[in-house]
Amino acid sequence: MTDQQPRLDETPAAPARRRNWTRALMWIAGPALVLGAGGWLYLTSGRYASTDNAYVQADRVTIAPQIGGRVVEVAVRENQGVRKGDVLFRIDPQPLEIALARMQAQAESVKSLLGAARNGYASAQADLRSATADVVFKQQQYDRLKELRGRGLIAQAALDDAANNLAAARAKRDADAAAVAKAENMLGGLPGTPDEQLAGYKLALAQLAQAQLDLDHATVRAPMDGTIGKTTLQPGDFLAVGQAAMPLVANTLWVDANFKETDLTHVAVGQQATVEVDTFPGRKWQARVASISPASGAEFSLLPAQNATGNWVKIVQRIPVRLEIAEPDHDGMILRAGMSALVEIDTGRQNSVLGRWQGAREPAARVAQTH
Repeated sequence: MTDQQPRLDETPAAPARRRNWTRALMWIAGPALVLGAGGWLYLTSGRYASTDNAYVQADRVTIAPQIGGRVVEVAVRENQGVRKGDVLFRIDPQPLEIALARMQAQAESVKSLLGAARNGYASAQADLRSATADVVFKQQQYDRLKELRGRGLIAQAALDDAANNLAAARAKRDADAAAVAKAENMLGGLPGTPDEQLAGYKLALAQLAQAQLDLDHATVRAPMDGTIGKTTLQPGDFLAVGQAAMPLVANTLWVDANFKETDLTHVAVGQQATVEVDTFPGRKWQARVASISPASGAEFSLLPAQNATGNWVKIVQRIPVRLEIAEPDHDGMILRAGMSALVEIDTGRQNSVLGRWQGAREPAARVAQTH
């Protein structure tokens, strides 16, 4: 019994040693785990810039007619998708067709007048040549009679008749010369110029083209791919030139994210980003930083901040950043203009001592880079 007694005393000491080892391991592993987690958070916290002050945006255009008139057909309805060139609505074309026919008749009339002017010019030239030849003949006749009169072979009356005929021939020649000048003026001074290059005919063609353009504008088409917004346009409504008829929201979407100025230290154009909208939680869209605004949002407001006043309080400003979305349609989940979004930009910067030193050496104007 005396030999076994020490063994009984040693049995409770083994669990105590194990507890001491466990306690020592916890004292070592616990701080190491905390330091590891803290280091990981330190390294990754400076890499991503994020904000929930972001919204999906899209180009919006107000469809308005370029000519006034009564609407005879509305080919689309509210919230309908359209392609570029699709017919949206039509304006009564009858008055425009009448105007087009009138301009066509006017152009043909001008062309006929120019043709008549060319014929008149040719006729006037012929008359002028004939009158010139007649003046030469009458001049010769007058000279002969004048010589005969000097010899006393003819009466004075015969010489007077010859002088009168010569004067009449000269007058007719002058009249024919004026007719030629008039015909030249009607042809723009260049009788050989084609009709299409003459001012009168060019004016008629321009009026005809305007009438044709007005008729084409009677059919209003979509200027881009998109979706029709809220509209109440109905057949029978009268629209004036430039009057808003319906809105069209383009299919091209982007995100405007308003980052705090302190979050843009390492943000640059071309960096990759993710976008998440409140409508589809957990779903992310891939995006890219397209541009960074050259000024804060307050600078573009109607009443900019007056920071030179005595009651000045420093406020962190927000800089708009535009992000291009790679694929707005994500497995049937479609982004729509105006949706609230959460944006996270991967700057690629590791938050280390070396990274901070390198970042401090970068030019401060990096946040204003644009492509």
